[in-house]
Amino acid sequence: MSEFHIPQRPRRNRRTESIRSLVRENSLNVTDLIMPLFVIEGKNQKHEVKSMPGIFKMSKDLIIEECHKIYDLGIPAIVLFPSLSEKIKDRFATESYNSNGLYLQTIKAIKKAVPNLTVITDVAMDPYNSDGHDGIVSDSGEILNDETLPILGKMSIAQAEMGADIIAPSDMMDGRIGFIREALDENDFANVGIMAYSAKYCSSFYGPFRDALDSAPKSGDKKTYQMDPANSNEALREVAMDIAEGADIVMVKPGLPYLDVVGNVKEMSEVPVAVYNVSGEYAMLKAASLNGWLDYEQVFMETLLSFKRAGADMILSYHSIEAAELLKKF
Repeated sequence: MSEFHIPQRPRRNRRTESIRSLVRENSLNVTDLIMPLFVIEGKNQKHEVKSMPGIFKMSKDLIIEECHKIYDLGIPAIVLFPSLSEKIKDRFATESYNSNGLYLQTIKAIKKAVPNLTVITDVAMDPYNSDGHDGIVSDSGEILNDETLPILGKMSIAQAEMGADIIAPSDMMDGRIGFIREALDENDFANVGIMAYSAKYCSSFYGPFRDALDSAPKSGDKKTYQMDPANSNEALREVAMDIAEGADIVMVKPGLPYLDVVGNVKEMSEVPVAVYNVSGEYAMLKAASLNGWLDYEQVFMETLLSFKRAGADMILSYHSIEAAELLKKF
């Protein structure tokens, strides 16, 4: 054995932390992170989402305090979602463009309080729709694509008027990126960006999010408009269509089960790629850590790094605040 020669010794580049840092191929930075927030009615209200330990629905005043904290940590952006009373929901999601409504007034208040924090807004009917779907539901139960687009356009314009920096359509209706881009441009919002949920899969990992917003479909499912988890080439077609229609950023959602899709999208995309580390992914790590099965900090940082390694330019994650606090220590 003394005569055996090993031609390559990769372990030499792993010998110390300083050497490992020199050869490290990917890194996670606080500026990669986007924090999702849930707003509710009232004042000084803060309610934990039972299926997402550590994540809270907050009233507008507390959301603003949270945004100050997020900005001070160096996180560049938040994405905002409304949790609304059933009594103000209707078939046509009219609350979504009510200028005096909770969601739009919260956008306005955040931009006034923390003007340099990027506010990304959600465009979809399901938080406002009495049917719990992302589009108008016909009497026969069909999700109507083209009839939904004008509502998404109104919603986008209303959000832009309140100061939204980036509009994020999450509905998966065909042609909505082009429709929204045209609506924004025609109303003097050419500088408002669009982050398209381009490859949004019909996933079971959204359960805790739907608990938070009470936005689960009242009947049927979302398989006729969200993507089949079995498909990957279809994601590339969706991304290409959204870019052609004017998307400034494209997104893959969920994250962990679709890292192959993230990588494939990054290779072909002409614009930055986002990934959404969704509620179910967060809840799994939290539950395992609360049971003492995993080291929480280690696993969520490894998870976030996996998105960067796959090619994501930015990460929407409920771990964002915790990750920023941890990164600040080093």
